[in-house]
Amino acid sequence: MSRQIVGPFNRVEGDLEVTLDVVDGRVAAAHVNAPMYRGFEQILQGKAPRDALVIVPRICGICSVTQSVAAANALAALAGVTPPRNGRLATQITLATENLADHLTHFYLFFMPDFSRPAYSARAWWAEAVRRYDPQTGERTRAATAARQRWMTLMGTLAGKWPHTMSIEPGGSSRAIEAGERVRLLAKVREFQSFVETTLLGDSLARLAEIDSLAALWAWVDEAPQQGDLRFFLGLARDLDLAHLGTGPGRYLCHGAYPEDDGAWLAPPGLWRASDARLHPLDLGKITEDASHAWMAEAGAPRHPSRGLTEPDPDKPGAYSWSKAPRLGGEVVEAGAIARQLAAGHPLLLDAVARTGGNVLTRVLARVVEIAVVLPHMARWLRELHPGEPWCVDAHLPADGDAVGLTEAARGALGHWLRVQGGRIASYQIVAPTTWNFSPRDAAGTPGALEAALVGTPVSPGAATPVAVQHVVRSFDPCMVCTVH
Repeated sequence: MSRQIVGPFNRVEGDLEVTLDVVDGRVAAAHVNAPMYRGFEQILQGKAPRDALVIVPRICGICSVTQSVAAANALAALAGVTPPRNGRLATQITLATENLADHLTHFYLFFMPDFSRPAYSARAWWAEAVRRYDPQTGERTRAATAARQRWMTLMGTLAGKWPHTMSIEPGGSSRAIEAGERVRLLAKVREFQSFVETTLLGDSLARLAEIDSLAALWAWVDEAPQQGDLRFFLGLARDLDLAHLGTGPGRYLCHGAYPEDDGAWLAPPGLWRASDARLHPLDLGKITEDASHAWMAEAGAPRHPSRGLTEPDPDKPGAYSWSKAPRLGGEVVEAGAIARQLAAGHPLLLDAVARTGGNVLTRVLARVVEIAVVLPHMARWLRELHPGEPWCVDAHLPADGDAVGLTEAARGALGHWLRVQGGRIASYQIVAPTTWNFSPRDAAGTPGALEAALVGTPVSPGAATPVAVQHVVRSFDPCMVCTVH
């Protein structure tokens, strides 16, 4: 057996290292280390509750809106207020803008460049991958960067600025959208949809929506293998057998994404289990955080986030990460776009996961599918805004109370647990998507989702950054600064 440390990873938000035990050219065990400590949960203690709206967006520079939404939802629950319809729609349009930008960034800037590496120079598709996705000169890399820049101009109208927007409030949105602004926002959505259809898909959103099985997906790819970047990815994924790389736990957590007026969701909350292929009710009371292998004080058994403890213990024996190990009912779960699409019952993802499981292929596919699913709803939500009607209501916060704010980031389930005493924050605990996916082992020695997914991954002799390991890690789209808050 040999031991190898891979990291720090480039093209990752924050710091990440992975220690691999390699036997006969494959990973036998993995330990995932989040080596940076930030301490936002301590910073928030003693602050006025509304200060969370200013502080928590600074946790992350690429998913700050999601942190704002979770904080606003917690404060809204504490105050017992419900935002007016305009405010709810404006908030979820803002959230969707950030989430789709993150999906685009992941595909073109974080994930696909690895296929332009010299390790694949013998593959028939390598030269085309370099032409499209080289980090510096790639044609599609440059096009996607430009499309992302234009897409993010929505944020100026929706929220004033990005990142760290200040328009999202417990009572709704403080940024009223005028009729003329709504027209311009719709034009930007149509422009982004044009990029998605012509460049990413090489086909219409409607055509992708018709694909309801893995067999139909491969038939679609074979129609025009070079047309669109999703088809190109699927072709090389088939060549590299990415459907059998990075298998997840088979349990998928969704907090619920994009609520509608009738109480429905685009992706309802729940726990989707591969064992019976259905969505189970989500019991938040079963969430615990295990600090057995984190550089954190334990104070007994694993704790529910509402009574969580975040006290650094950097010299703790047996610890190897600043990340705690969240568990749901004692089980490891996976979060992300794949969890949302399974919860929503998307037929293509249901069939693909039933046949191949959660893996590198299905995680990436789920993100692209989600772009195609959400874009038409964003246009509908914009049309449903009613200028002149209320956008925000006052939220009078009690001096004492407990609340939780849940949402779905691009990378998955995000939760903020808040306790207020005497008008000040007594406790603020955050469980982020990458904390679920990149957790260390728990007290029973059970590996986290990524740690288990890496087992069996091939490692070429002498490779300092094994390309297959990179694919598995990046398929989860890590955001390490959110992991360690």
